[in-house]
Amino acid sequence: MNPGSLVSIIDDDESARESLPDLVKEFGFAAQTFSSAEEFIAKDGISRSKCLILDVAMPGMCGPELQKELNRRKIRVPIIFITGHRDEILRSKLIEQGATACLIKPFSDAAMLDALNSALQVK
Repeated sequence: MNPGSLVSIIDDDESARESLPDLVKEFGFAAQTFSSAEEFIAKDGISRSKCLILDVAMPGMCGPELQKELNRRKIRVPIIFITGHRDEILRSKLIEQGATACLIKPFSDAAMLDALNSALQVK
């Protein structure tokens, strides 16, 4: 495991918060979860995270709003968005604003591994 590569998973869906950390750990990365963008900010997940897996649609601050807030604070952390909605316009916009990837649920383990490797620049 590469403990220096902490991946923060931010999703209001409990099943995603239970399954994604196991997958991320299988790939050799450390993982932590947050149920909302607000919790992520309040618990200072920002300072330790090397990559975010971020749900697009959440109550309160949504994923794109957190991305904008991090950009406003000049915090550059790779973001992999996940969403249950196939919206190519939104996907393109998120990528243009700096996201590494935008995966449509359900996504394959291979797609997540590719996105993580790209985000963390693993060869």
